[in-house]
Amino acid sequence: MKRLFDIIFSFLGLIFLCPLLLLISIIIVFDSKGGIFYRQTRVAKDNKDFRIFKFRTMRPDSDKAGLLTVGEKDSRITKIGYILRKYKLDELPQLLNVLIGDMSVVGPRPEVRKYVDMYNEEQLKVLTIRPGITDYASIEYSRENELLAKSDNPEKTYIDEIMPAKLKLNLKYISEIGFATDIKIIFRTLGKIIN
Repeated sequence: MKRLFDIIFSFLGLIFLCPLLLLISIIIVFDSKGGIFYRQTRVAKDNKDFRIFKFRTMRPDSDKAGLLTVGEKDSRITKIGYILRKYKLDELPQLLNVLIGDMSVVGPRPEVRKYVDMYNEEQLKVLTIRPGITDYASIEYSRENELLAKSDNPEKTYIDEIMPAKLKLNLKYISEIGFATDIKIIFRTLGKIIN
């Protein structure tokens, strides 16, 4: 049932959003040098790596300066990138990941290998289901980069405070997993973006 919903939702979403996706792509091309999409290796179900799709919001090779984005004024972010990130529009290409089966619409956000390797046995349970575009943690930490900007050591704050809190919310989702929960999270996500 969940996989069928993912296929239908992502397929219809890509068709419905096609004009917007095309417009964003054109703006990215004219806004800065580099490709339209950004692909990064993340960890999915069963601890397997996959490549996630996003609209590029940073200048090329920005990963070399660190994996975390700190604050809204991170100099690596492009002009259009600020807008795409603010309204989560950079995440829309992940509908492709959902369609091909790497991800689900709702599920724990996929993390990079560096941080997954720090998970304890309990936290590794988040890898028993497909990762998603949105979840409880995405809603709760929608302004994560602003929290990190206030820290003297953003990576330590992420590892010691934010990551464990997000994983706790991921485990909460797994304990409540179901169609009704997914619909609730989708509507809460849309409400958060609109607000």
